[in-house]
Amino acid sequence: MSAYAANPENYVVYGPHVNCTLALCPVQASVYQYRPSLPVNVLFLVLFGIALIVHVVLGLRYRTWVFCACMMLGCITEVIGYGGRIFLWQNPFSFEGFLMQIITITLGPAFFSAAIYLTLSRIIVYLGPQYARFSPKLYYWMFIPCDMISLVVQSIGGALSSISSGSSKMAVNIAIAGLSFQVFTLVVFIGLAIDYGVHYWKAQGRTAQLPTKFKVFVSFLSFAIVVILTRCTYRIDELSDGYLGPLIHEQGLFIALEGVMITLAAYALMIAHPGPIFARPDADKGDVESKGKFGDTMSSNENVVEDDVESKREGSDTVVDDGDVVQDDVVSKGEAGNTLVNNEESK
Repeated sequence: MSAYAANPENYVVYGPHVNCTLALCPVQASVYQYRPSLPVNVLFLVLFGIALIVHVVLGLRYRTWVFCACMMLGCITEVIGYGGRIFLWQNPFSFEGFLMQIITITLGPAFFSAAIYLTLSRIIVYLGPQYARFSPKLYYWMFIPCDMISLVVQSIGGALSSISSGSSKMAVNIAIAGLSFQVFTLVVFIGLAIDYGVHYWKAQGRTAQLPTKFKVFVSFLSFAIVVILTRCTYRIDELSDGYLGPLIHEQGLFIALEGVMITLAAYALMIAHPGPIFARPDADKGDVESKGKFGDTMSSNENVVEDDVESKREGSDTVVDDGDVVQDDVVSKGEAGNTLVNNEESK
């Protein structure tokens, strides 16, 4: 590690037996070769803390337990991670602080991805499962395990890489493999989501009348996917050379492509929360399923309404005809009465 050249006294700069501090060693001898910004990391910690509270409230309100659990785990790991970076601001050589932030910040977005994967099956049920290539349940049974695999692989790679101070090529490769698999899973997810959207649009075309709330939901969900994908791509490039590469020493890139991207994802998923669309307190399962057939039943409902209007018009015509019949009957009865009077007079 080139940073050791800045440590002429040969102090221990990394590991469980580290004895370097800012008073003894230059910051360039640390793993990151910089002192993390205190205001920025405090800001991220507070933002993820707020996001945690909001997602808990939304989860309790709409009873979206699994989505809420994924978002809670993601926000908690991010809070712990930026707490670790605050420790590194106090002492850039803190081994505990380094492990705390490298593991949790790496793993946090995987929980956000899991929350996103849960929503595709709900969207398919909402719009109509007949446009999907697979059963709606198959989507989360396919993507959630993949996300868990990437989570485990990243954990193993991150732990081994931390122990070796990034010098173990195998450990770095394992961490990169986990991140790459996460990117691959996201890309497949995006592809299947687009495929479903194309099939739905071809079937419905201009007749599709989706609620504005649903359009906003899909827009922010798509935005969250894009920023998480951007972050994962950055982390792969950052770790490609272990802890010796140039990107890991650039704090500005980390703030912009890690901190900002995942913060945006956490807040976008507040607006793209499935509760208001799929789990309203006043909506039961049958209501949600009927909305799932929204596109197909729209035209048939219109036909029913038109037929009903036609029948009502015919009914009104019948009433008029009946009125004429009644009127004729009254006239005939009047004539009969006159005939009876004449007969009496003739007698």
